[in-house]
Amino acid sequence: MRKVLRRFRSLPIRSRLALLVAAAVAFGVAAVSVTCWFIVQGKLYQQVDTQLGSSGFRPKDDQVAALLTACPKEVSDSSDGSLPKSYYLQVVQSDGRTCVFTNSAGVVKATAEDKEMAADPDLRLRTFHNSTDADGNNVRVMTTPVFVGFGPAAQPYPDVALVVGVSLKDTEKTLNDLALILLLVSGIGVLGAGAAGLAVARAGLRPVDKLTDAVEHVARTEDLSIRIPVEDESEDEIARLSRSFNSMTASLANSRELQQQLIADAGHELRTPLTSLRTNIELLTRSEETGRPIPEADRKALLASVKAQMTELAALIGDLQTLSRSDAGTPADRVQVVSLQDTVEAALRRARLRGPELTITANVDPWFVRAEPSALERAIVNILDNAVKFSPEGGTVDVTLKDGELTVRDHGPGIPADELPHVFDRFWRSPSARALPGSGLGLSIVARTVQQAGGDVALSPAEGGGTVATIRLPGAPTPPPALD
Repeated sequence: MRKVLRRFRSLPIRSRLALLVAAAVAFGVAAVSVTCWFIVQGKLYQQVDTQLGSSGFRPKDDQVAALLTACPKEVSDSSDGSLPKSYYLQVVQSDGRTCVFTNSAGVVKATAEDKEMAADPDLRLRTFHNSTDADGNNVRVMTTPVFVGFGPAAQPYPDVALVVGVSLKDTEKTLNDLALILLLVSGIGVLGAGAAGLAVARAGLRPVDKLTDAVEHVARTEDLSIRIPVEDESEDEIARLSRSFNSMTASLANSRELQQQLIADAGHELRTPLTSLRTNIELLTRSEETGRPIPEADRKALLASVKAQMTELAALIGDLQTLSRSDAGTPADRVQVVSLQDTVEAALRRARLRGPELTITANVDPWFVRAEPSALERAIVNILDNAVKFSPEGGTVDVTLKDGELTVRDHGPGIPADELPHVFDRFWRSPSARALPGSGLGLSIVARTVQQAGGDVALSPAEGGGTVATIRLPGAPTPPPALD
């Protein structure tokens, strides 16, 4: 059985579906055919029983006596022409001896029912059952008591039962013909069901074949632009699978494009500090090799430049690592319930250290969100760093947190309207800010972190000059109850 199941599971899906449909139809057809055959058999036997019951054969007393007297010869010399010679006519004694009438079609073998009727005759009873004649042919038999007298005074003949039978040859022929017809019809039905199941399976699995071809094409060529056509109104499983595949390939293509763009942008941004580092180091090396020392002031300037470029490289690599982790998504085990109020206050302490000449006002209310604590703090620090960086000396930065909305307003030069759509792009820097330190990844990191926490971030011009950064995060003013 296990081998059969393994062989079945190794078949293609369309073959399995066709076999299952054929098996289901075969089971249904077989059940209907067998039921039909037994119903017809019962009806035909009922007709034969009615025929036997209405035969009206009743031997006379002297005929029965004469028959019993001649019984050792197994044949009666008496004659009775009330029934055609196709009937079996005989009496059976309780010891099983059979006495046959002259016009009987043959001798029917006595059964237990016949002997019981002869041993205990009852005028109110008669039985119908199958038996065989001396040649082995099947016979339908009616067994009744033998009457002595007529009318109410009639009595059963003691120790004797009358057997009237008819051949079942015609009935069996009808049943055999019916069985053959049912078998042929069932076979045609099963074959037709198998063919229909195969056709339906092929039609139903055609989208799966297209999906398989598409997946194989992607695996072979790494071409993520392929799409499977789906009807807009279709909502079946295949359509959902096709839409999911199209969405997956689109996401993969977008992810690959972002990765390639990140690599290209990172390479471009790394080239400048690396070139500067290489130039400065070559100058220092050439000075050592030629024995011509560089003036002390120039040497200190070169070393300061090398240190600054290394610091910029370290910051750039750190931002790239942070951004790559953001692109990969935040693991579920790092997401926690975070007090946004505490996170903002920690970021404010760092911002005040970086801009001691600025006045930073804060009005923060309690708010709890679900996010990665370190990433969320890094995002808020980046927002405050930008405000500190672009604020004029002695300026003011206003920070407000109310109902999950954090606003940071500076009084710097602001951002031109045509540059606002690009502020969250990777490595994008305003032409007016390219002389300032930074990698151009800070706001991109902010946008990724806030989006992964389910919120949104925006920059807009502030009234009276400056910029307003707004972060909205879903949450609640109180922490959720701890789980036991």
